[in-house]
Amino acid sequence: MRLIHLFIITLAFSILLITGCSNKTKGVDNEFPPSMTGLITINGMEYQMEEGNYQWERKKGFGTEVVQTDHASPYQMADSIKSISVKPNQKVDIKIEDNPNIKIFLWTEKGRGKEIKPAANQITVPSNKGKYIYEVLAEWTNGSVVRPSIGRII
Repeated sequence: MRLIHLFIITLAFSILLITGCSNKTKGVDNEFPPSMTGLITINGMEYQMEEGNYQWERKKGFGTEVVQTDHASPYQMADSIKSISVKPNQKVDIKIEDNPNIKIFLWTEKGRGKEIKPAANQITVPSNKGKYIYEVLAEWTNGSVVRPSIGRII
């Protein structure tokens, strides 16, 4: 009987030790700052969104850790991003890991333009031909990431 109790205590301690020391879980709570995947889908094709500036914070002990970066504007970043050719009035699905609140802005050479209201994380590109630069601002409880994307309507 004593051997069974010793075995159960050893097993419980081993499980506690393994789960308490494991750092393999991905996500906002374990990786700082977390790396979040951002994709857009057009006609079943997925495209990786570029990462712009971001800000993250988390409580650590009695303090707060903050990481903040600065990046070129989406309009400036568009020079180095390969554009995606889409048809007029094409639907674009936006998928960002952990389903943050998103805001979408259309950019011009003058800067951030009007906000585009997504419907179920989906937007419709304009019907006019041209080059369109979108900024997706993803906001979680502990931080935010700006992700620009560029499209060319053909």
